[in-house]
Amino acid sequence: MEHLKKLLKQFLIFIQGFMSVNLIWLIAYLLTDTSVIPNPLRVYQSFPIILKDHMLIHILVSLRRIGAGLTLSLFIGIPLGILLAYSKKANRLLYPLIYFSYPIPKTALLPVAMLLLGMRDGSKVVIMVLVIVFQVIISVRDSIQTIDQSMYRVIRSIGASKLTIIRHVTLPAILPNLLTSLRVSLGAALSILFFVEGYGTTYGMGYYIQDAWSRINYVEMYIGIITIAVIGFLLFVSVDYLAYRICRWNYAPDNNG
Repeated sequence: MEHLKKLLKQFLIFIQGFMSVNLIWLIAYLLTDTSVIPNPLRVYQSFPIILKDHMLIHILVSLRRIGAGLTLSLFIGIPLGILLAYSKKANRLLYPLIYFSYPIPKTALLPVAMLLLGMRDGSKVVIMVLVIVFQVIISVRDSIQTIDQSMYRVIRSIGASKLTIIRHVTLPAILPNLLTSLRVSLGAALSILFFVEGYGTTYGMGYYIQDAWSRINYVEMYIGIITIAVIGFLLFVSVDYLAYRICRWNYAPDNNG
């Protein structure tokens, strides 16, 4: 019940922010005389027409790419983060590479990815993975390093194997921070989507926005921007709900103050 109230509060905050942005948008439209800032009422009136124009396909294609990027990042990042946390040798060898690579703009590697993997989804997903996976690795490694060592001593005292310790101690302990990192990663994934979908594709929300921009159809461009913003909010709330469902101990009254 408490979490439902939290979700409702998030929704109300989103609505407040959405209305504030639209008010600023309307004022900007009234104060300026440029087609770059169309009447927001006209944009919303055009939604039913545009939604018929393959909009659902654009949304589903983008969600597929985001899902593939996030899934691969988790499959790569979680084991690597655990390895770095548990092995001093691996940490000495790999962490300098991760530390160096993390701040490098991954979008600069898109031409290389397209030359190696072609113009299809492979190159786009790879760039998305490169953007997200470092956040996952660092989040997992740092979360493990903050686990109370007494928890390990207790489970080792009953003869638990390393895999049992990882399954029953490590993974539950890092899940809250990992899901928080995942929410941040979703924002990064949506941001990178606009860039990578501008090349070698005819579907996706990033392509839709850039195509409307190139055709100087600012109404459709704003429709794409609004749509991707709503998708981002829904994904964020979905991860928050998932965190509540699988990390209930982290939402106990003691943890909520």
